[in-house]
Amino acid sequence: MPAGYWVIWLTVVIDLIGFGVALPVLGPYARDHFRASGTQVGLLISAYSFAQFVFSPILGRVSDRIGRKPVIVFSLIGTAVGALVTGLAGSLWLLFAARFFDGASGASGSVAQAAVADIAPPERRVALLGMIGAAFGIGFTIGPAIGGLASWLGGPRTPFYVAAAISGANAIAALVRLPETRHSAARHAASGPVGPGARTWREGGLPVLIAVAFASAFAFSAFEGTFSIFGKARVGFTQSTAGFAFVLIGLMVSAVQGGLVARVVRARGELPVLRIGMGLVAAGLAVMAAVHSWWLLVPALALLCAGQGLASPTMSAVSVSRIAPDRRGAVLGVQQSANALARVVGPAVGGFLFDRMSPSAPYVGGAVIVALGAVGLGAARRFPVPRTKTEQLLGN
Repeated sequence: MPAGYWVIWLTVVIDLIGFGVALPVLGPYARDHFRASGTQVGLLISAYSFAQFVFSPILGRVSDRIGRKPVIVFSLIGTAVGALVTGLAGSLWLLFAARFFDGASGASGSVAQAAVADIAPPERRVALLGMIGAAFGIGFTIGPAIGGLASWLGGPRTPFYVAAAISGANAIAALVRLPETRHSAARHAASGPVGPGARTWREGGLPVLIAVAFASAFAFSAFEGTFSIFGKARVGFTQSTAGFAFVLIGLMVSAVQGGLVARVVRARGELPVLRIGMGLVAAGLAVMAAVHSWWLLVPALALLCAGQGLASPTMSAVSVSRIAPDRRGAVLGVQQSANALARVVGPAVGGFLFDRMSPSAPYVGGAVIVALGAVGLGAARRFPVPRTKTEQLLGN
């Protein structure tokens, strides 16, 4: 592994554990202590993603200028403060402010990805970004379990104090151990792309890739937002069954990101694998729309998880390979911003389609959107990726 990689990886895992601790208890906490309506609970959860939408490009660009480490440490401190204020909040408006501040701090995920792209040799970039994706999945899996246990043992405010403690300790550890990777990109110039890479977003075809990333995240978040009620309507999900299914989804996606994606990319290439992944997501959503029994639900989830596990890290790798190293943070920040906006809009649209049309409508619509996005990736082929010097010498 490149020097410092495991420190970055562990920082991401702990950060996502801290976020996941608060996730399952936030809604009940808001309703029981602040008499929040269902709409207000939904807006409270959306506030986090909206803050990421606003601040991800800003933090990404700042990290390009001053370095990855100070931005990550600052964000971890902000996450700790946001979680602490959430637990101490005495009014609903302060709870909203805390979640927005927490979301703004949580916009550092793209900075961590940029740090990995800085230290990763081009041929290993997808594999290492895939393992970062697996770190996200691990954090989301462990965090809610800790949050539920903390709430049971210490009361409804305890999970937020636990999250604040985890994030604060992570900030101290990152301050001491996290390496600065911004200067590492220059060291890969000898084996990396010939020339400086695309200097503008249009040269690298980034608008196409970001639009496709939004479409994919929109469809998948609409699935996530309606899956519990869809499962109850079609196969008789209980609350515990839905929770187990989400844990299983997280584990399956993490397994693909952590192991399979690197081998597939070595065999097929980044852009083809991205199209394969999106095709599998579209197929999984289409099969999901027809689910009325468990025997069809399992292959639908398998297709979805395999596709998402292939597409997510490959999308990031394709994006950073098409832009100059000094703009990686900005590019990944905008990509995370697009994903955050999709997570705000997707569940709302999915729920609307579920109510007004049919339980299958979010998945049929999602399948069409993702399939169109996969076709749209053909436009990205018009923007060539700079070849490595080794490839140039071999004449590939």
